[in-house]
Amino acid sequence: MTTLHQEHPVHEHTHGPSCGHPAVRHGDHVDYAHDGHLHAEHDGHWDECEPGGHVTHAEHAHRHGADCGHQAVPHGDHVDYVHDGHRHAEHDGHWDDH
Repeated sequence: MTTLHQEHPVHEHTHGPSCGHPAVRHGDHVDYAHDGHLHAEHDGHWDECEPGGHVTHAEHAHRHGADCGHQAVPHGDHVDYVHDGHRHAEHDGHWDDH
């Protein structure tokens, strides 16, 4: 899965362990959920950290929800769930990797 490089041009808030936004480990960095999207620090600025395409998480039998035990992260018009080091989002009867 590729990640689009889209700079978040006006972002005066500094994310970190005590900033109050959910932190989500994402590969070699940490994303912060803020205002329905994810921010990642990159070369001294903040990027929108979004997947570059549709990636289905095959054979995902676990059903995420309010009491599933995984961190819920608001993302646009839906909720992602952090599971096994990545985010899952429900989509058309299956789960996607975000």
